[in-house]
Amino acid sequence: MTDNQNETLRQAALEYHEQPKPGKLEIRATKPLANGRDLARAYSPGVAEACLEIKADERNASRYTARGNLVGVVTNGSAVLGLGNIGALASKPVMEGKAVLFKKFAGIDCFDIELDESDPEKLAEIVCALGPSFGAINLEDIKAPDCFIVERICRERMNIPVFHDDQHGTAIVVGAAATNALHVAGKRFEEIKIVSTGGGAAGIACLNLLLKLGVRRENVWLCDIHGLVYAGREEDMPPEKAAFAQQSDLRDLDEVIADADLFLGLSGPNVLKPEHVAKMADRPVIFALANPTPEIMPDVARKVAPDAIIATGRSDFPNQVNNVLCFPFIFRGALDVGATQINDAMQVACVDGIAELARTTTSAETAKIYKGEQLTFGADYLIPKPFDPRLSGIVSSAVARAAMESGVAARPIADLDAYKADLDASVYKSALLMRPVFEAAATAERRIVFAEGEDERVLRAAQAILEETTEHPILIGRPRVIEQRCERMGLEIRPERDFNIVNPEDDPRYRDYWGSYHELMARRGITPDLAKAIMRTNSTAIGAIMVHRGEADSLICGTFGEFRWHLNYVQQVLGTEEYHPHGALSMMILEDGPLFIADTHVRQLPQPADLAETAIGAARHVRRFGIEPNVALCSQSQFGNQAEGSGKRLRDAMALLDEAPRDFCYEGEMNVDAAMDPELRARVFPGNRMKGPANVMIFAHADAASGVRNILKAKAGGLEVGPILMGMGNRVHIVTPSITARGLLNMAAVAGTPVAHYG
Repeated sequence: MTDNQNETLRQAALEYHEQPKPGKLEIRATKPLANGRDLARAYSPGVAEACLEIKADERNASRYTARGNLVGVVTNGSAVLGLGNIGALASKPVMEGKAVLFKKFAGIDCFDIELDESDPEKLAEIVCALGPSFGAINLEDIKAPDCFIVERICRERMNIPVFHDDQHGTAIVVGAAATNALHVAGKRFEEIKIVSTGGGAAGIACLNLLLKLGVRRENVWLCDIHGLVYAGREEDMPPEKAAFAQQSDLRDLDEVIADADLFLGLSGPNVLKPEHVAKMADRPVIFALANPTPEIMPDVARKVAPDAIIATGRSDFPNQVNNVLCFPFIFRGALDVGATQINDAMQVACVDGIAELARTTTSAETAKIYKGEQLTFGADYLIPKPFDPRLSGIVSSAVARAAMESGVAARPIADLDAYKADLDASVYKSALLMRPVFEAAATAERRIVFAEGEDERVLRAAQAILEETTEHPILIGRPRVIEQRCERMGLEIRPERDFNIVNPEDDPRYRDYWGSYHELMARRGITPDLAKAIMRTNSTAIGAIMVHRGEADSLICGTFGEFRWHLNYVQQVLGTEEYHPHGALSMMILEDGPLFIADTHVRQLPQPADLAETAIGAARHVRRFGIEPNVALCSQSQFGNQAEGSGKRLRDAMALLDEAPRDFCYEGEMNVDAAMDPELRARVFPGNRMKGPANVMIFAHADAASGVRNILKAKAGGLEVGPILMGMGNRVHIVTPSITARGLLNMAAVAGTPVAHYG
């Protein structure tokens, strides 16, 4: 990197920390404080009630305060990674960063606490005195051997988890990477020889955990700056290091490295030489974790041992050993069961959870974030990526289970499967709202045909459908292309073995398909030759014919192309007097809950009967998500203040709705702000029939509905489920090109529910 690039990076980092407000954290209230009544509850006199409940039973602190989800990140700044002993104040940006990671990855709140105290026993005293404030303590960047003393004292005296992440977090991720590296190399913990450099806190913790995973102590050779740690050595031999002393006449790394299966480096740059690698066992495992320059660069090691399995601490090489894979999730599980400590069983469970996740198929969300990287389990993919959304559910639930089984959980969880589902829902914004739909879909086995079967998102969705539902995906596409893409993406599914394929280039049903299409379209200008051409080239028409012929229950199309182009072929084949599209409904998942928008795609200028039909259909579909519909008919007009235009069409739609009893609440026409603000609505139209904010908005123009939908996605972080095509008996749904693989999975669940389930 050039000097100019370094300076650019430096300035960008400083600006990131300074703008738009200094630092990376702020405190926000979780309860309203808008009036005197709120103030009386939040502070005097109401706060006294919570205080008395806690005084009567300390466990109530987790009910009435944030303590149960609050971690203290504590340091004295004596061993900041890559910076050394920079002191408490200078370490604050690092501790703020740690707190941000806790919040981002596990939803855990943190206070960073920088203590100007170098005496380890006094430091431990201060930390212990902080106990009433926190549900757990994360010790950070405290030098060895002081960190051993601080952690030991705090664990003995505090009845909450105390975890020095530099030691145990590193050890857990190393343990997971080693588990999978040995799996790839065909070796076992019980048999391997380990040579380690660096006798600091992290190195000692890694070796201790590897012993718990099955490594034999006599097979561990620890070297530090003075050479081999051997029996009888007196220099720099604290008890934690002396526990690994070897009875040997060997004295340095060059002598002990012979036939080593695993090199574990937590020391400094260029400690491991190419000639050392040459002496190691076949298929050596090299963890060169010094930062920023590892003990040996991967390309240098591979020149000597091309089959070496290598991990570093850097993000620009495969297999980055990063503590963020561990600490948010081990704390999440520990806090949720009220663990009194983080014990060996919980740490091993964390190792197993991380290692197991890497061996499964990569999630679509992870693949999107790390586009272009190889994410298939193997020598270059031993551990998951930090942004894999499955980490929370898998690792935290494994830790919680281990805490309960080992007897340190003060608040055991009765249903761990439901707990894992809740964790997943906290990561996947759609998971909680989609749960009723997935449960309904699980009661029936439906065949879902995907028109764009070669699309990467469709292939990942098909994998998830087979793993998470009872549905049977059918893909339209070329088998050779689909198989090659599955293999390239590391997907386990394969054509014909796991799902059926319709090959437009060569399918035995081709004659039947073009014949069926011609029969439907013969009096609408479609000749036999044109029917044949369409059934060779138009996957949407092919999928629609499959549904028409009863070979599939529902079609999903639209991952590329324009909505109305797909709609044209859908209407040609599947449109009847009974089944006709009368609106597209999008569920937008926002921070404060879902908001349904219609009609975003089908009718450009809906008439009163169309609008009434859309409102009725939207209410029916909203109930599929376990939500009671509150429908607002939205316009520039506000309760009759504009005589013509959209206001008139919506008023006429209201009149049509009023002609028969309805089982949902609706009101209009009104402005969007009146729909969302009950107080404003009451001022402009006292006595209106709607209670609370609207959760369904019906617009009189597709442009308005589509515009609101796109603004919510782009500016409010809204996640879309849909569009749901209403009026077609759940036999077809047309998505949009922006849909993700998880969005397709959600739509498959929507399509997977027989229409009888929702009326």
